[in-house]
Amino acid sequence: MQPAIEIRNLGKQYPLVTSQPYIALRDVISNSAKNFLKPGKKAKEKFWALQDINLDIMPGERVGIIGRNGAGKSTLLKIISRITPPTTGHATIRGRVGSLLEVGTGFHPELTGRENIFLNGSILGLKKIEIEKQLDAIIDFSGVEKFIDTPLKHFSSGMQLRLAFAVAAHLEPEILLIDEVLAVGDAEFQKKCIGKMEDISKNSGRTLLFVSHNLGAVRSLCNKVVYLQNGRIKGFGAIDTIIEQYLGDISSTQNKKAAKGNGNVTIESCRLLSGENETSELFLGYPAAFELKFTSKQDLKNIEVAFNIRNIYGDIVTHSTTLDNKIQFEAITNETLTVKASLLSINITPGVYSIDIFVLNNGELCHGYTDFMEFSVINSDKALRPDGFPPHVITFSETNWEMIRHEDL
Repeated sequence: MQPAIEIRNLGKQYPLVTSQPYIALRDVISNSAKNFLKPGKKAKEKFWALQDINLDIMPGERVGIIGRNGAGKSTLLKIISRITPPTTGHATIRGRVGSLLEVGTGFHPELTGRENIFLNGSILGLKKIEIEKQLDAIIDFSGVEKFIDTPLKHFSSGMQLRLAFAVAAHLEPEILLIDEVLAVGDAEFQKKCIGKMEDISKNSGRTLLFVSHNLGAVRSLCNKVVYLQNGRIKGFGAIDTIIEQYLGDISSTQNKKAAKGNGNVTIESCRLLSGENETSELFLGYPAAFELKFTSKQDLKNIEVAFNIRNIYGDIVTHSTTLDNKIQFEAITNETLTVKASLLSINITPGVYSIDIFVLNNGELCHGYTDFMEFSVINSDKALRPDGFPPHVITFSETNWEMIRHEDL
C-alpha cells in the first residue's frame, strides 16, 4: 500500500525580514548615489522554517503534530495543502485534501455563508450536486443557520471557524488537515469538532493530520505523533512515548532560569494539568492545576511553595502561595514531596504565559526557577466574551452592572 502522504527531504527557507529605521529623503538620495557608484545588492539573511523532513503517513492514520511555537508545524501543513511551495524536496499527496489552516481560508467576505459553502466545495473539486447533498448537514453542524444568508464579513471569527470546519469535515476529503485554529472556538464546539474528526478518521478510514497544543485532544484522537523542534523532526511514533519526550524537553528548556537559593531543597519537576491530563494549553474559565515535585536535602519545617504567572512582557499577572491557605509543610532529609495547586478558574485572557516556581523555608528561598515552563490560554464557551477581548486586557472579572436612573434617587 502506498502512503497517503509521502514526504522526502522537505525544506522551506524564508528571508529574514527586519524592520527598517526611519529614512529621510536626503538618505534616499545619498544611498541612491552610493548604489550608482557601487552597484550590487546586499545579500538578505535567510532561515530554514523546515529542514530534512521525511515522513510516510499511511491511509487511515491519525497523526498529531506537536511542538513549540515556531517549530514549523503550520508551515508543514501549508506545504502539504499546496498553499506554500517547498524550497527543497517534495510532498506527494494521494487523495483529495480538505484543510482548515486559518479562519476564513477559501472564503469570500462579500458572499453569504451559503454561497461560501458552494465556493469552498468548488475549490475542493466537488460538483454542485455533491455539495447540495451535504448542505443541510453542514449548516446544522456549524450552528450558524440563523445567519447563513448573511455576508461572511458580518460573521464573528468564531462563527467563521464553525462554518469553515463544517465545510471541511462534511465534504468528504480523503485527507483532512487541521491546524490549531480550533483554539478560536469555544470548548463545547472543540469537543464537537474532535468527535467529528474521530468519526471521519476512525469510522471512515480517512487520513488525518492534526496540529494542536492540546495534548489531551491529540491523545484521544491520534494514533501517532510527529514532534517538530526548530524545523526538524525530533520524534515520530507512538503517542505516549513522543509526548513524554516533548514534555521532558519543555521542562528542561534553556529558557528557565535558576533563582538563587540556599540549596536545602531541589525542585524535580513541575506539571501543568487540565483535569488528570498533562497539557501545555488551558481553557479560559475552566479549572487547572500545577503539580510541583521537590526533594528536601535536610529536615525542614515551615516549607512554603509559591508560583507566579507571567505574560510575554514579563509582567506578573497572577501570584499564589501555600500561605494563602495557611498551609506549610514539613520534610525529612531526602524526602520527596509533591504539592498540587488547583486553580478554580483560569481568568487570564488568551495568550502565551510562563510560570515561576519557588520553594521557601521560613521565608528564605531554597530553590526556584523563573520562566520554568510556557503554556497557552485559549478562549472557551465559559469566557465572558467568547469571540474575543479588547487588546491589552490581561485579566477579566465577573461583574454585575445595574442602571440607576436619576428619578430613582
